[in-house]
Amino acid sequence: MSLTSWLSLAAVCALGAMSPGPSLAMVLRHTLGGGRAAGVIAALSHALGVGCYALLTVWGLGAVILHQPLLFTVITWGGAAYLAWLGLKALRAGRQSVLVTGAMTTSATLAAREGMLVALANPKLILFFVALLSQFVSGDMDAWAKALIVATAASIDAIWYVLVAIALSHSTLLPWLQKRTHWINRLTGVLLIALAIRVVMG
Repeated sequence: MSLTSWLSLAAVCALGAMSPGPSLAMVLRHTLGGGRAAGVIAALSHALGVGCYALLTVWGLGAVILHQPLLFTVITWGGAAYLAWLGLKALRAGRQSVLVTGAMTTSATLAAREGMLVALANPKLILFFVALLSQFVSGDMDAWAKALIVATAASIDAIWYVLVAIALSHSTLLPWLQKRTHWINRLTGVLLIALAIRVVMG
């Protein structure tokens, strides 16, 4: 994988993680209810779930490339259309936010369990990874390159949510995020549409 491709992958993964949604709300709730440690545990558990989805997606796409190249082409173009749709949806979201910040009584075990479940129980996440990773997986890609893709997705997810948990425990990060939701949505939308155009143009 070239540096340019990796930077594109990393940027989309980062904006996907930063976009306000149920995962961010979950980390916020555990941080508010159990402190920094609970928030970090929830963040790392969520990243593990993301890594599992990324790994399954890379393996599955690799098999499709080898045995069903036409199907992979369909998936790639379908993925481009899905990314463009997500981009348009993000642009239209404006200031809309689904953050739920009420404190809750929590524990390390509960934070770990919910962090994993929020990732694995989100059907949109697997669709996102199929659409996204189909743009980066190739037939001649070796195991190290695939591992890099999986590690990138999981690591960026972990880094972002751990930073959220740490910053929220002693700062005003939440109001900052809420005030800038529309800019996060716009940036995410533009990048997703640009990636879709890149696929269509070959």
